[in-house]
Amino acid sequence: MSQQVLKLVIFDCDGVLFDSREANRAYYNRLLEQFGCPPMDEEEVDFVHIHNVTDSVAHIFRDCPEIAREEVDLYRTELDYTPYLKHMIMEPDLMDFLRIIKPLYHTAISTNRTTTMPMILDIFQLRPWFEQVVTALDAPRPKPAPDGLQMILSNFGVKVEEAVYIGDSEVDREHTRSLGMELIAFKNPSLEAEYHVDSFMAITQLAPFLTVERSA
Repeated sequence: MSQQVLKLVIFDCDGVLFDSREANRAYYNRLLEQFGCPPMDEEEVDFVHIHNVTDSVAHIFRDCPEIAREEVDLYRTELDYTPYLKHMIMEPDLMDFLRIIKPLYHTAISTNRTTTMPMILDIFQLRPWFEQVVTALDAPRPKPAPDGLQMILSNFGVKVEEAVYIGDSEVDREHTRSLGMELIAFKNPSLEAEYHVDSFMAITQLAPFLTVERSA
């Protein structure tokens, strides 16, 4: 982060705020089941875990051209997501981390989730902790395009050197790369990133968070 003072911390949702792999597995398998398709294999689970819902649906139904995508989308929009929340596991030290950083930095989320994000924020009582949430519905282009990050930087009037993104996937790496934003790889030691951590509290010991001068 060179000589810039950190002012903004941006989070991914799936794989960072939550271990949501099993929630995604159950949700997308329900879509497949509805249309008589077999459940996802592990490669497909990997795909839907990091991509937006439009790309995910296209991927898992790619071998079923006879199924109209409009029918899948209609069913998906009417499907109650509540039963899948039980599969989402919040990172155990997330709240401790947020309590530490919230007085010091702006906080935001840039995620490829869409209509399910407001419910997640409400159920897990996370709205007070994030000043801005940008989903794949809000950004002109979803991740890995940098649009969501650009919206957040503009909103806070912060330079890219004054922000950091916490992500866990190649999509997140690409999300930050074109802007030159530093990435904290969360629980993914093989991901190319400026920093690697296995927990939120470990982030507090990274160089950008140890700056003597704190942002207003």
